[in-house]
This record gives sequence, structure tokens and C-alpha cells, in this order.
Amino acid sequence: MLTSRTFVKRTRAGAVVKVVREHYLRDDIACGAAACRLCPAAPAPGTGNGNGNANGNAPGLEARPSGPASSLCPGPHFLLPDTNLLLHQIDILEHPVIKNVIVLQTVLQEVRHRSAPVYKRIRDVIQNPEKHFYSFTNEHHRETYIEQKRGETSNDRNDRAIRVAVKWYNEHLKKIEDEENIQVIFLTNDRTNKEKAVEEGITAYTCEEYIKSLTANPELVDRLACVTDEGKEIEGGKIIFPEHIPLSKLQQGIKSGIYLQGTYRASRENYLEATVWVHGDAEENKEIIVQGLKNLNRAIHEDIVAVELLAKDEWVAPSSVVLQDDGHNEEDIENEEEKENILKTSVDKDMLRPTGRVVGIIKRNWRPYCGMLSKSQIKEARRHLFTPADRRIPRIRIETRQADTLEGQRIIVAIDGWPRNSRYPNGHFVKNLGSAGDKETETEVLLLEHDVPHQAFSQAVLSFLPKMPWSITEEDMKHREDLRHLIVCSVDPPGCTDIDDALHCREIGNGNLEVGVHIADVSHFIRPGNALDEESVNRGTTVYLCEKRIDMVPELLSSNLCSLRSNVDRLAFSCIWEMNHKAEILKTRFTKSVINSKASLTYAEAQMRIDSAAMNDEITTSLRGLNKLAKILKKRRIDNGALTLASPEVRFHMDSETHDPIDLQTKELKETNSMVEEFMLLANISVAQKIYDEFPEFALLRKHPAPPPSNYDILVKAAKSKNLEIKTDSAKALAESLDKAESPTFPYLNTLLRILTTRCMMQAVYFCSGMDNDFHHYGLASPIYTHFTSPIRRYADIIVHRLLAVAIGADSTYPELTDKHKLAEMCKNLNYRHKMAQYAQRASVAFHTQLFFKTKGVVNEDAYILFVRKNAIVVLIPKYGLEGTVFFEEKDKPTPKLEYNSEVPSLTVEDTTLHVFDKVKVNIMLDDSNIQHQKMRMVLVEPKILGIDVPASLSAEARSNDEPEKKKKKLQK
Repeated sequence: MLTSRTFVKRTRAGAVVKVVREHYLRDDIACGAAACRLCPAAPAPGTGNGNGNANGNAPGLEARPSGPASSLCPGPHFLLPDTNLLLHQIDILEHPVIKNVIVLQTVLQEVRHRSAPVYKRIRDVIQNPEKHFYSFTNEHHRETYIEQKRGETSNDRNDRAIRVAVKWYNEHLKKIEDEENIQVIFLTNDRTNKEKAVEEGITAYTCEEYIKSLTANPELVDRLACVTDEGKEIEGGKIIFPEHIPLSKLQQGIKSGIYLQGTYRASRENYLEATVWVHGDAEENKEIIVQGLKNLNRAIHEDIVAVELLAKDEWVAPSSVVLQDDGHNEEDIENEEEKENILKTSVDKDMLRPTGRVVGIIKRNWRPYCGMLSKSQIKEARRHLFTPADRRIPRIRIETRQADTLEGQRIIVAIDGWPRNSRYPNGHFVKNLGSAGDKETETEVLLLEHDVPHQAFSQAVLSFLPKMPWSITEEDMKHREDLRHLIVCSVDPPGCTDIDDALHCREIGNGNLEVGVHIADVSHFIRPGNALDEESVNRGTTVYLCEKRIDMVPELLSSNLCSLRSNVDRLAFSCIWEMNHKAEILKTRFTKSVINSKASLTYAEAQMRIDSAAMNDEITTSLRGLNKLAKILKKRRIDNGALTLASPEVRFHMDSETHDPIDLQTKELKETNSMVEEFMLLANISVAQKIYDEFPEFALLRKHPAPPPSNYDILVKAAKSKNLEIKTDSAKALAESLDKAESPTFPYLNTLLRILTTRCMMQAVYFCSGMDNDFHHYGLASPIYTHFTSPIRRYADIIVHRLLAVAIGADSTYPELTDKHKLAEMCKNLNYRHKMAQYAQRASVAFHTQLFFKTKGVVNEDAYILFVRKNAIVVLIPKYGLEGTVFFEEKDKPTPKLEYNSEVPSLTVEDTTLHVFDKVKVNIMLDDSNIQHQKMRMVLVEPKILGIDVPASLSAEARSNDEPEKKKKKLQK
């Protein structure tokens, strides 16, 4: 049956057009109940034909619902939630106990429109066969579709559609000949909707009523979201915050320029300060400072907010004070005002920045937060404060009956709202992750806090993997060259199982050299748009932690079929150059291929072959040829202005049984590291040029913007203090002055300068060529660049492979590949995932460093000063590649006389002046006084400063051998 919907809409040009949409109604849509014989059979798993479940691969509702026992509805029943309930109580619905839920198409569509994260979560629950959630297409069912009445809002129409579907279900299920009738319970927190439902004879409860009736599962009550409207105050109390302006008025204000819209970024160091990054292209007021509790006005890190600029005489400077919210007395607002006054102490007029106040929230970007419970001092109290692991998030007030068991545990909490009369937002308990300090728990926290997707790959994803045993077929050989005769080998770090790349070099008849870079053909196995592709693009990158790898693609591909292991046939994408002996490229060609690697070597093994006079086999000859060319390529690149920077990377040696770090050393780079890098860079540049020539609008490229000159201030001043000149007007000038910046008496100085230069750099990003006109890669001094060489661990490379395959006629295109807006959106996600992966890796190194020092007591080491601050110095300890801060102001101790000079950069403590790059001695120990925020504590030992004593606990005697023992005993309790 066909019905049509007609509506009018205004175009961008201002014209009004009439739109007619055809809407098909069907009578063959199944209700999803296993016991029903009246409906057509549900689709077979994986077919997903639009009937019944949204994906057609979950079994639907049980014949005998096996949900928890409810005192309100003791009989067998299915649940049917409305939109708001699903949006706010998703944590309840995800709990394993809640089963047999009907999710209407009306509800799903509204949720998709209002919250992408909740929509993804509910789709995942629907796909889980153990949950028996069923997606019912009520908008296309002849008996449940309803027209919108004249004068009825779309919201009211949707509420009525949900009630119609509940009534239909109850009538329909009565027709099932069974001794006990299955009832459908309508769950809604909307009072009006509930009243109407009860009037119409529908059994309806609020979420709270139903959850409290589940007598066997009292823990579920903790998961209830507190859904009091933000505007309405809870239990009276003094109003602390100004009211938020409604969205409609905010939008008018933004249009007229009264308010500015931007992303709210809270400060880690100071809970009374934040920055709003204003959206749009205007150069002025790009960054607005917000200071003080009332001006922050309940915004939370990453929210999209509207700010009002304050008058210029009210502008402030970014504060250099560190303020942590100790939150002992949440009603003590006077104390907050005192702290706010500290921020306003004498400020240099030149430091003032545009300052504003938050007047409303345009979009909340809340997520579930990891952290720990700060148990209330009141006995038997149910209300407690939760302290998030991320210092940028305020404490959250939750209600729980499990406080005793949750103390000392890492837990997840979600925010529900923030009333005007509450110092902190309200939230609810979601999940217990395990004991704080436990390695597994801390790794889980680290992954969750950095938003790294790390759940096991679903059956839907795994279903698109090739069936084993796998072999290369005739079909695979179409559009492919057989290069199995070539002497190809791979060179990687020890223990690497996801081998993306392999190389070969041989002399050809005309005296020139043929050099090939062969990259795993991952795009052959991951086809556009299927579940495997969707999962890979969402993950964006493989994340390498200290002793764990979170794969972007399932292991069958990453460590087996796509890994270019030795002595097995593998599909590859090859970039082959003809070069002369001066490493000048004469010809370039690209081809899909089949290779058979002759050796999987580590960097050390490859280096040993190159250096050994006794070895002259084909693999070694190939490696020597590659190494010789790589040196020429590197010199040419550096002559063009490419930067050679340094960053202290550490490697942990793990105990084979406990997997605890037993040694920590900086990574040593060999010539072969550089050899592989040169050819990867060359392949990436060659491919970038090819895909840009073919697809000037749709090429996925990577750029590295030049830093603004002010970024280099710290570097230039630090070098000047050592009588060295660093030029920063171009990458080439910078590279050359870094090369000249040598000190015969201080060989490590050059490395320190390069480490400092790295800190001045901008982040490299992916972008779509049709959406940008600045392609330059500053660090590599290349006019164009992309990523082609690591498709097992980076999704960007898969897209580049697909573009290149279309360019050489080896594969067909698809619509999303040539949609620059979709590509730009994808680049945004990939840039985010890469940034979070980097942060997660750093956090993993920091955690393992803490584990390493846990049993060491106090360690005394040489260090170099990297930065000086007003009340501290930041030092680098080369032996461990470890960075830390030495503070000269400590709680409850007299503050020494401090004099900071930003021009030199130096800090004078009492009578001792400390400069950037000075060599010092520090004591390092683990400070675990705050279990949630353990940190490495550093104390200056040399030069000795008058009046500052090294605390007894940090003196040399603390290194006695029984110290680790004591700590171990403590842990075992």
C-alpha cells in the first residue's frame, strides 16, 4: 500500500518548494515474537531485508521472556521504551539482566537524530543475540503507521505512534494461543504520555518504578539516570549559577553577533579557568578565556557553548596558578570566591586576553567517565562525590548503596544534569572496572579515557573475513603481477607480527637499479561499506601500548593473511622505481602484485648482514643496495630543508612471568631504521602525486603546517642563553642552524635542542585535496605527502590504496570515494583517532614507568633542564627518556625566594640561578599518595640550594634494599 506525505520547505535561496514523499506500507512485517505463528518468519541471520530486526541477524524476542522477576508485572512481558527513556536510560537497557525489549523505528529515528553515541550503543545492543532486543519497523506497518493530525506537533505525533504500536502489540500477542498471555509494558518518564497511555488502557510505568520492582536486582537502581530537568532546582538550596539562555535565543544571539559559539576546553591545572575556541574564520577573539565558577556556568570539557564577551576593563590574563578542586565542602562558595580572587592578582597589561562568560549550552558532549568514588564522611549516606580521572571534568554527585564495595575501585559514571543550585553535576553509577592500581584495570581506564575502541570484533565484522584455509585464486590474479621471483625481504622491530612493508633492490640490464616497495594489499580483503570496513574506519588506527596491541583489523588479517611474512605467498600493492646509482628516479610504476618474501629481518639482523664482509648472498646484496641509495635520498631530503628532530623514546623489558617492567632504556636507532624510513617516505610521496594527478578533488593527503613564529620563542631564547643562534624563517634555515648548534664541551646539547624543536611543531593532519589548498609538509620539506605504507594499522592508507587502485585500473570506484565532504568528515575522525592513540601510548608509557619505579625506592640520576616555569623546572632524564617537574613551592612549607626571567629563560631560587639546558642531579621516586593520580616526583639534589632540604624520605638512605620489600609486603596485604 502506498501513502504519500506532503510538506513545504524553504531552499537556501529563499524559495518555498513543495515536497511529496511516497511512503510504502506493508502487512508482512514480523512482530519478532518467537512464539508468533501469525507473522511471516523472521529473516535469516545476516540477510537483513528490512523486516523485523534492523540488521536481521539477531534472534528477536523469546517465546518465553526470561527477564528479571518484577513485583509490578509478575507475568511474562516484553518492554517497549519511548525515545527519552532510551536516550537517558541506555545504561539500564545495556545491563545483561534487561532482555526482550521492542525498539520502535519511530524511537530509533529520533535517537539517531538526537544522539549519535546513544544510537550506536542501542544498535550494538540490538545486534547482541543474548539480549533479545527487537527493532520493529512500525512506520511501515499498515496497522501501526499514523498520519500527523492538523495542529499536532511532530513530538506529540511520535508519542501517539508509540502508544498505537504498544496497543497493536498487546492485541496481536493475545491472538497467540498460549496458556499465559505475554504483555507489552510501556516505559516512559514523560508524565503526560504516561497519563494518556493509562487512559487508553495501556500498562505503563516510569523507568524508576519498573527498575525498583526488580527485587532480585537492587544494584540496577544505581544505574538510574537522574532525569530532573536542568532548569528545575532539586530540593531547594541556594542558587549558585546564572540561568542558561534557551537555545532559540542563543541561535538568534549568535546570528546577530551578541554571542559567540565555540568549543569549551577546561584547564587541567586550574578548575576555575577554561578556554573557548570560537568556531568560524574570524581572526580576532579566536580564543576566549573564561574564569570563575559563575562565568564557567556549568559547562563541561568539550561542550559546544555560547559565550558573551565581557567589557575590555573586565578582561583577564591566563592564570599561572595551579588550583585543584579538593572539594571537601561543596557548599563553601565563599572559599571559591577567595580562590577566584587569587586568579586576579597583579597582571601585566600586555597579558590580557579576550574574556567572556558562558551564557548557554548549544550541545552537551558528555561521555561516560572513569574515576573513583570519594566516599561521604556521613555514615550510611547514599550520596557521594565521584572524582574523574580526567582533571578537566568536575566532580560528579551520585547516589549509590554500594559505596563500601566501590571504595578503592575504578568505576564508570555518567552525568545526568547540572541544576543551578548544585555545586557539582548529578550523575549515576554505570560499571565497576576493578581495583585501582591493578594493571588490567588501569589499561582498561586508559583505553576508555582516550576513547580507544577496544571491544572484541563482533560476529558481524568477523563474518566478512576470508574462510580458512585461504589461498590465492585465479580471480585474485586478475589485474595483478606475479613478483614471487624477486628477492624481497622485510625489516621491522623485534617481535613484529603485523608486517606491512617489504623491499627489494636489483640491478637491471641497462645498468640502472630497480627498487620496489611492496605493501600489504589490505584493501583486497576489506571491501567498501561492509561491517569490517565500518569497524576499521571507526577504529582508524592500531594502538600500541607497552605490552598490548589494539588492532584496527582482526588478527587473521593483521598477523596472518595481510602480514608479509617470509616464505609464504602474499597479495601486495607495489610501487616500483627505476633509479640510477645517484638515486634519481627515472621511471615509477604501481601495480597490484603477489610476492613471496625471502626473509623477515629485525633492524639489528639487517644491519649485521650489511656490515658483515662474510655475507654476500642475494638478500644481503639487495639490503646493501637499498642502504646505499637511502643515504643519498636522506642527504638530498635534508639539503632540501627536511628536519631531523629527536624525541626520547623508551623501551621496557618485561618480566616473562609477571609482565612487570624490569628494565627501562631509551631506544637505539640503527642505520637500517633510516633505510626503511627513506623508502617509505619516497613511496608515500610518489603515491601522493599519482592520486592527486588522477583525483585532484578527492585525494586523501597528509600535511604538516608550518608553526607560527611565536612557537619558536622558547627555542630561540634557550639557544641564545648558550650563545647559539637558531634561525626559524624557513624549515631549511632551521635545519641548518640545528646542524651548526654544536658544543664540544656539551655533546648532548644538540639532542636537547632537537627535542625542544619537536615541542614547537604543529600536528600533522589528514585532509581531502578538494577542501584545502595548502598541501605542504613542513617537517619533510615535501610539497605533497600521504600515507600508503601501513594499511594494516592505519585506515587512511586503505583509502589511499583504493584511490591508487582506481587510478591504475585495478579496482572499481564507489560513491563515497569521490565525495569530498564525506572524505573530509572521515579525515576529521582519523585525525581524532590518531591524536587519541598518541595520548593513550604516552599514558601507557607513564603507567609502566610508575610500575618500574614502584619497587626502586629513590633513584638518583643526571638530568637536563628543558623548560623553566615561575615556580618549577621541567627536566629530562636521558637514561630513562623520562620527563618530570621539580616544584619549588610545596604545601605547608615555606616558599623560597623565586625570581623568574622569561627573556633568558631562567629561574633563580634563593641565590642559585637555573637556566634551560643546565645539567642537574635529581632524586626520582613514585608519589602514590593519591592512588588515582600517581605521579613521578622529582627533587633537585644538585646544585644544592640553600634553605631547601632534600626530604629525608628522598635521601640516599631511602635506597636501602629493604625498601622494595616493604612496598611488596604492603601490596600483598
